[in-house]
Amino acid sequence: MLALPNGKIKHLFSFILGAFLLQFTIGIQWIHQLISSMAVYIIFLVLPAKTAKTVVPVFMMLYITAGHLHRQYINYLGWDMDFTGPQMVLTMKLYSLAYNLYDGELLNKGKEDRAAKKCADVSVRSLPGIIEYLGYTFCFATVLAGPAYEYKFYENACDGSLLYDKSGKPKGKIPSQIWPTLRPLLGSLLCLGIFVVGSGMYPLLDPADPQNADPILITAEMLAKPAFVRYGYSWLALFFIRFKYYFAWMNAEGANNIWYAGFEGFDDNGKPKGWEVSNNIDVIQFETAPNLKTLSAAWNKKTANWLAKYVYIRTGGSLFATYGMSAFWHGFYPGYYMFFMSVPLISFCERLGRKKLSPRFDNGSKWGPYAIVTRVVTSLIVQYMIQPFQLLAFDWALVNWKNYYFAGHIACVIFYVLVSSLPSPKKKEA
Repeated sequence: MLALPNGKIKHLFSFILGAFLLQFTIGIQWIHQLISSMAVYIIFLVLPAKTAKTVVPVFMMLYITAGHLHRQYINYLGWDMDFTGPQMVLTMKLYSLAYNLYDGELLNKGKEDRAAKKCADVSVRSLPGIIEYLGYTFCFATVLAGPAYEYKFYENACDGSLLYDKSGKPKGKIPSQIWPTLRPLLGSLLCLGIFVVGSGMYPLLDPADPQNADPILITAEMLAKPAFVRYGYSWLALFFIRFKYYFAWMNAEGANNIWYAGFEGFDDNGKPKGWEVSNNIDVIQFETAPNLKTLSAAWNKKTANWLAKYVYIRTGGSLFATYGMSAFWHGFYPGYYMFFMSVPLISFCERLGRKKLSPRFDNGSKWGPYAIVTRVVTSLIVQYMIQPFQLLAFDWALVNWKNYYFAGHIACVIFYVLVSSLPSPKKKEA
């Protein structure tokens, strides 16, 4: 029997179990993950890192584009699970790895690069072997719903360098993984229950025929009600829908923590840092966010990390490129673009508010009057903007916004015009 080093056994096990999970959930469609993974590995072998960091993202985005278009053509507005979900996770992994290898090459050569320095801690200095590579791309704990964390974290967990030094001595007191595993598991079950019960009480789509019948929000019965009643219903419906994502991400977090992949390692004094590597959602922080920046940082954290490190800073800080890429990655339903292209409007208003209003009213209290107002306004405006993301279809989303008289967009424009006219507050003298 062929003897494999212990690290390679872990990688091989990760690949085999991940492939099994895909076969169990989406059937033979998991071949898409294998084809795209192997195609990218060949690109890494053949092309220099400088070229691959462009070719690989383009290839992966084209592949997921084809998948989304095919899905929308054969099952428009359907919610059946197919390969596009896991392929979205794989897209983030390989897109990131292409830049990790490029950054690693620049750092090996001692070249000055601002983005590479920012991402130095996750740079990869050489192409992983095929077993290690497939173990990462098919990692059983992330293959279905993510989180798509960096290759470096996966590698360190598999080869033991996360916990032990080269002599085999622990880098610090290794914490138990029992509670970090049970906590998200129990949390995920609670979230599943809340989703099932809450969405049953406040469904967004017609439970009898969600794919074809008008959503509850735009039925004649609902449109006959006052705007504040309709908005209150939509707020609750979207609130409960989010719990299905909380369930999936918390479940995956526990699956990673059980083998320490979610552990951050030790600091210079040998003290454990925490378990944030596989944490993909902070429910309380998201639900009480005082601004869009905090809200975005708490939701789908590893996707936000991907967009920040490999889109935002690589495009000179372009919000339109970042939110456009996010919409493109999600698919081609008009609702995605209606939402993501509206988000910069909120961002512009927030930046203006921090510049001209926060110095006047913010006293630094987390739950002071100004902080409470910002939390309420953030929740109200984001819930309005995000409705097309769930409705998907252009006509459904347009009718919905139209019956609110586009109040959210108009409020943002009015806010921007009025606050822009205010004089900038004087900076406090040191």
